[in-house]
Amino acid sequence: MCLHPEEIPPIPNETVRVAKAAFPKGNLYMRLRDELGVFYEDEDFASLYAQRGQPAQAPWRLAMILVIVANCKHKRFKPQTRRF
Repeated sequence: MCLHPEEIPPIPNETVRVAKAAFPKGNLYMRLRDELGVFYEDEDFASLYAQRGQPAQAPWRLAMILVIVANCKHKRFKPQTRRF
């Protein structure tokens, strides 16, 4: 896989409007999407990718997916404790 750096594309206006109507206070995923580009650029990860081969997914997209999956697992599989 090789990296073709890309910027985080802007969110379509209609998507922003619907998301704000559904979540007036925002949520983790909205904040994550808004702020993730601040943390790094694709070029920061270029040395981890091969120079040739199929294009890989953008690192910012992979990071977002990992956070979403980790958050879902954390909420879904909380250990159950008992008090005796």
